[in-house]
Amino acid sequence: MSNSYKAVDFANAIPGTGGIISAIARKVGCDWHTAKKYIEAHASVKAVYDAECERVLDLAETVIIQSVIDDKDVQTAKWYLTLKGRDRGYSERREVDVTSGGQPIVLRWPDQEESD
Repeated sequence: MSNSYKAVDFANAIPGTGGIISAIARKVGCDWHTAKKYIEAHASVKAVYDAECERVLDLAETVIIQSVIDDKDVQTAKWYLTLKGRDRGYSERREVDVTSGGQPIVLRWPDQEESD
């Protein structure tokens, strides 16, 4: 393994990899751990890596949205709403608002002594 790698080698290798570290390593000619180390150690490389990962997320989201628009795929639409529409009330998780008239709520495990 050569120690002559430069951060720019990794930054240049990232576009088109989808953020897959083994693909980046293969393009540079190093092992996975070396590529991971350069991504974590160099802010400029990390920025290119993050941008590539965001690009792929955007592409995936575009496919989901097109599926909802073109195919009227109800299952995909429901799934999308549970992830992106939470602020509008779409969620599979139930949220419970517990109030106690201004008094603190105290949870105790069975093996803990009760103290007032």
